[in-house]
Amino acid sequence: MQRLIVLLLLAFTLPAQATLNVLATVPEWAALVKEIGGDKVNVVAATNGLQDPHRIEAKPSLIARGRNAQLLVATGAELEVGWLPLVQRESGNPAIQSGQPGYFEAARYVTLREVPAVLDRSHGDVHAGGNPHIQTDPRLYLKIGEALAERLALLDPAQAQAYQAGYRSFAERWKAAIARWEAKAAPLKGVPVLVQHDAFPYLNAWLGLKQVGVLEQKPGMEPSSGYLAEVLARQQHNPGRMVLRPAYQYDAPSRWIADKAGIPAVILPFTVGGTAEAKDLFSLFDDTVNRLLAALR
Repeated sequence: MQRLIVLLLLAFTLPAQATLNVLATVPEWAALVKEIGGDKVNVVAATNGLQDPHRIEAKPSLIARGRNAQLLVATGAELEVGWLPLVQRESGNPAIQSGQPGYFEAARYVTLREVPAVLDRSHGDVHAGGNPHIQTDPRLYLKIGEALAERLALLDPAQAQAYQAGYRSFAERWKAAIARWEAKAAPLKGVPVLVQHDAFPYLNAWLGLKQVGVLEQKPGMEPSSGYLAEVLARQQHNPGRMVLRPAYQYDAPSRWIADKAGIPAVILPFTVGGTAEAKDLFSLFDDTVNRLLAALR
């Protein structure tokens, strides 16, 4: 009994290895933090792969996670504008407010595509800074990861060397994986595609896919049957060979077009956890390339 009491006292008095608490808004950044930080970080994602990252409810449980976070990692570019500011404000955590070292926006480290010349909300869910779906181009993770490692080191200087080593290891493996994916995906270059939501400009730029139509008449708005009929009519002179949609979106529009046009409807994971195969960052792009190639057959 005396030995048990001593062991219990030691358990409460000996310092535990400190970990940095990180809240990521979406699974891809949670996975990147884990690749870099390893066991030096405790990271959770505010969303999962089957949730629309534009439309999340700021529940008390999510606000509580913000309250305990030392670093908040977001996409930015207005992706989370509908819910993240509420989480920041209600958390009462000064460390994760915009402009503080504990707030990190991935979009700040890349060049955004599709920046609107005129901002008009009547055009739908248009993002002022550009398209925020940067996670579909693996090349962008290198700059983002480098900046993220520096931020982790700034917030946790005792583990700075570990974060830098974690990033170097990730970058080496990631560059090799990109070369493998690009070689495998070579047949996709120039392939015309339709998309249900304008979520893939970065994927298109990376693989050379040619986007020839969007099923949503306005971004973020459900297409009417009349507009879908117009898209189908355009198949006669500018046909897409497949129609792509993110795994989190409902599938009725893409299934309808696929059935009427006689082309494959391709569900892409879009982020970690979007499909059963996309278990981490590496398998996310393995599965993305595999699904696109399968649709060519």
